[in-house]
Amino acid sequence: MVRGKTQLKRIENATSRQVTFSKRRSGLLKKAFELSVLCDAEVALIIFSSRGKLYEFSSSSTHKTIERYQKNDKSLGQFNRKLPDQLSTEHLKEEIATMTRKLEFLEDSKRKLLGQGLESSTLDELEQVEEQLERGLSNIRARKNLLFREQIAQLKEEGKILLKENADLKKRSEMLSLTLTTIAKEKKDDGRQIMEVETELFIGLPHTRKNSY
Repeated sequence: MVRGKTQLKRIENATSRQVTFSKRRSGLLKKAFELSVLCDAEVALIIFSSRGKLYEFSSSSTHKTIERYQKNDKSLGQFNRKLPDQLSTEHLKEEIATMTRKLEFLEDSKRKLLGQGLESSTLDELEQVEEQLERGLSNIRARKNLLFREQIAQLKEEGKILLKENADLKKRSEMLSLTLTTIAKEKKDDGRQIMEVETELFIGLPHTRKNSY
């Protein structure tokens, strides 16, 4: 008859739970002893029952084993704290090396574009330099044409503004000239009226004297 698989869950019956605890505890202590003897391992086993009773086994000394565990755990914690720092340092070193290689490549490309250090260049490298120069000149010409167009557009706008200002000045000048002409004409007419009045007074004055006699 095949033995059924025991379901792992809390045993509700207190008596059955206590019996199972005693059997499993004895078996676990036996396995710990066998492991220490067969494999020459330092083993420490601590068990507390549900009522708080202590059961323990140690191949040497429980306290010494616990102290050894604590020291090992402390060293492991320090190692775990150092590990991210080491990884960060290694990552920075790799980044620095990568950036250094890129910088050296850019410096070499710059010298070649300036026509320096071409003695050791191969035909393919020279063709690449030539293509880079052609692309650079093309970009320069495109940028130059764009700036020219912008300047021409700006000059046209400034020309429109100057034409408008000239038109306004011309209009103001014409209005001022018309105003001055009107004022001069009015002054001329006023001068004629004054002369006519003075002439009439001059002519009429002796006649007045004769009549008085």
